[in-house]
Amino acid sequence: MTEQPTRFPRFFVTAESPCPYLPDRTERKVFAELRGADAQRMSEGLSRIGFRRSQNVVYRPSCAQCTACVSVRIVAPQFCPSRTQQRLLRRNADLDVAACDPWATEEQFQLLRSYLRERHPGGGMAGMDGGDFSDMIETSPVDTVVVEYREPSTDGRPGRLVGACLTDKHSDGLSMVYSFYDTSAGARPG
Repeated sequence: MTEQPTRFPRFFVTAESPCPYLPDRTERKVFAELRGADAQRMSEGLSRIGFRRSQNVVYRPSCAQCTACVSVRIVAPQFCPSRTQQRLLRRNADLDVAACDPWATEEQFQLLRSYLRERHPGGGMAGMDGGDFSDMIETSPVDTVVVEYREPSTDGRPGRLVGACLTDKHSDGLSMVYSFYDTSAGARPG
């Protein structure tokens, strides 16, 4: 069997638009489509140089006068949590955490809607409907899971969903694609 040559993605640059994070700034992104047999390998390689995935597209900020957006890679064995992070880990140690198949649920969708209403009311995802959410979760050209964070189960029933993270599995680690959580006051101790 002859090995197929690696297909290199075509990159595109968006026009400048208002920055969703910093006032009085504009943003521009470089992006490429992930598809075909090389999608997993391309996603992994591009994530190592700061690209992020959204459905079948990878993108990276490419703003002319700004470098504030930075992708972060953490080497897990070298990670040393701060005191605040240690306190949060202790306070939330009771959560049940599970990596689930990428299958959208109504419970996840309602948590996302609540999160977007509170944290990103005017953002690009605010108008997402159930079909859009299903596409985000279930349509991936790469190996993906949904990591769910739940309160402890009671009477054999799963606990309340308090957080979720769409996560890509790479050969050298995990890549958080999008996370959302319960933002209500007192939802979890902070």
